[in-house]
Amino acid sequence: MPLLKNLRVTLEMIKWEHSIFALPFALCGAMLAARGVPTTHQIIWIVVAMVAARSAAMSFNRLADVSIDAANPRTKVRALPAGTLTKAFVRNFVLISCAIFVFAAWELNRMAFLLSPVALTILLLYSYTKRWTRWSHLVLGFALGIAPAAAWIAVRGSLDPRILLLTAAVTFWVAGFDVLYACQDYEFDQKAGLHSLPRYCGIANALWIARLFHLSMLLLLLSLVWIFGLGALAMVGLVTVLLLLAYEHSLVSKNDLSKLNAAFFTMNGVISVIFFVFIALDLLVHHSSTM
Repeated sequence: MPLLKNLRVTLEMIKWEHSIFALPFALCGAMLAARGVPTTHQIIWIVVAMVAARSAAMSFNRLADVSIDAANPRTKVRALPAGTLTKAFVRNFVLISCAIFVFAAWELNRMAFLLSPVALTILLLYSYTKRWTRWSHLVLGFALGIAPAAAWIAVRGSLDPRILLLTAAVTFWVAGFDVLYACQDYEFDQKAGLHSLPRYCGIANALWIARLFHLSMLLLLLSLVWIFGLGALAMVGLVTVLLLLAYEHSLVSKNDLSKLNAAFFTMNGVISVIFFVFIALDLLVHHSSTM
């Protein structure tokens, strides 16, 4: 069926499986809010909201960037510039994803529902930031970084400033690997007049900025562990993240970006999953010891 085929191509285009990037951090926020395991109802609708939000953001990004992708040798094979999908189909996919996100927020609580348009605005407007600011990497980071704060709201119906440490950590984490990824388009961004840190700072300096962003992430995560009174398991998770980030940065240099591929991209998902697992175990062990 044409509909199923278009849906499959759309999910491939937006790398649906990479929803795993921000989802573990959102679940961290939910578990910290619950000081353990949230209700089944909350978990289900948080996951639905996260997948719908990312699907809306990624498909909207492909719509906004279709002319840019068509001109870039690295991205001209994507579904929209290649003509595999129509703009109308992707536009409808964005609208349906947004509607599912708002409905999921409504299922969670009143505050989540009222703030859902704000979250969607941040997620969708990111797509235009590289046209006017070199700091679009941080905007993308913040778009994913609101996930743990949103999950906290989903569980508590209110916002605790402490969870903003995780928002900031995710912001710098995503910004760091987005700077690394943008190094691939250094020459194209110059020709097309697009803004990115590699374009303005050069690849060598951009690599150092990415390291600084990831160092900031680690310091923020350390602060999170301390302020929430987490224990040894959380620290083991943090050290594991440190080692994985160090390995990630060892794979690239200003003269060799060949390892900036899908495997490199997927490893960032592994980082978020590992951190979530250790935070979850720490919270569950602490919860069971206080029962």
